[in-house]
Amino acid sequence: MTATKVYSSKKLVTAATCLALGVLLPIIFHSVPGFGPTFLPMHLPVLLCGMLTNWQLGLLCGVATPLLSSLMTGMPPFPVIGLPMCFELATYGIVIALLVKRNAQLALVSAMVAGRVVSALAQLLIWGLGGKAFALPAFLTASFVTALPGIAIQLALLPLLYAALAKSGLLEDKNHGA
Repeated sequence: MTATKVYSSKKLVTAATCLALGVLLPIIFHSVPGFGPTFLPMHLPVLLCGMLTNWQLGLLCGVATPLLSSLMTGMPPFPVIGLPMCFELATYGIVIALLVKRNAQLALVSAMVAGRVVSALAQLLIWGLGGKAFALPAFLTASFVTALPGIAIQLALLPLLYAALAKSGLLEDKNHGA
């Protein structure tokens, strides 16, 4: 007999909503040239999913969001951008879910750093398999300089949103139940 994990309806709906936002927000932001890579619209819902659900649903949302978005809109293009994003966003969902109860701000920063490290490793592997060199300076510029407005929005908005939801009692206790 195998054990199956049962998730609450609230967590499943939250994850599905975050996934939908992860597909919708990039469409909106990419309609304005330069806004997509600058404001990181796909990252925000995945980080939020991890904060509000658990590491399993955070991982699932992180993998499914760029994959589904690519299938529906062609953004991000696979495999060069989309595949590393699957690993990056999955890492976001896992790390933030595991750490958010201790400190939301620290969980967010930890997830953002871990996700970017995983993305760099995935890009290094993909570029290497394609016989091309991985450009670390370009990666660092795109991940930390170009994305600075999106990073600032995430750092300002997500901990406040999490604190407000926790204070309101709308969050399920992540240590008890599904």
